[in-house]
Amino acid sequence: MTQILEFLHGMFGTRAIEITATILGLINVALIIRRSIWNYPFGIAMVLLYAWIFYDVRLYSDALLQIFFLGIQFFGLFIWLAGRADDGLVEAIDLPYQAGLVWALGATVGAAALGYIMATYTDADFPYWDALTTVLSVVAQCLLAKRYVQTWVVWIAVDVLAIGLYWTKDLGPTAALYCVFLGMAIAGHFSWRRSMKLSGQPV
Repeated sequence: MTQILEFLHGMFGTRAIEITATILGLINVALIIRRSIWNYPFGIAMVLLYAWIFYDVRLYSDALLQIFFLGIQFFGLFIWLAGRADDGLVEAIDLPYQAGLVWALGATVGAAALGYIMATYTDADFPYWDALTTVLSVVAQCLLAKRYVQTWVVWIAVDVLAIGLYWTKDLGPTAALYCVFLGMAIAGHFSWRRSMKLSGQPV
């Protein structure tokens, strides 16, 4: 994988890798909205490419995030395999209110701590902005792996923050991808809520 990335970078720069990751990301999210377990192969490929991209433009928090995403992809795969309905699609569930408060508090503390570390010990650009996007992405991915419908609310916040950050860093295709992600996250929220209603869960 490293040799392939180096070849693409030498031929076209980061842009070609970014476009490839963009396409993989769109397929990944479309399959998540459908609650299809086949989102995971595309997700794994996407995070490998984005790890390279973010390191190259010195968004270190986002680069580290991709390492976490790689692990959580496999964790989520096993959770989703055990949480499928008779039609093969995963069943969405609600996050308990108290657990949601714990996640919110943890995200606030985590973003402040990561932003301080990046601002103090690295040459990272926009360390607090990048850190908030990173920590909220971790929260959203964990909620997604556990099949909580609230993952989409957090992803909406991530997408709004990411669009501004990546546009500022001249990552045009990635900023455009997150505009699409924003629309898809909104659609995903309503789609998962609708599936819960059809399955008889309170919504």
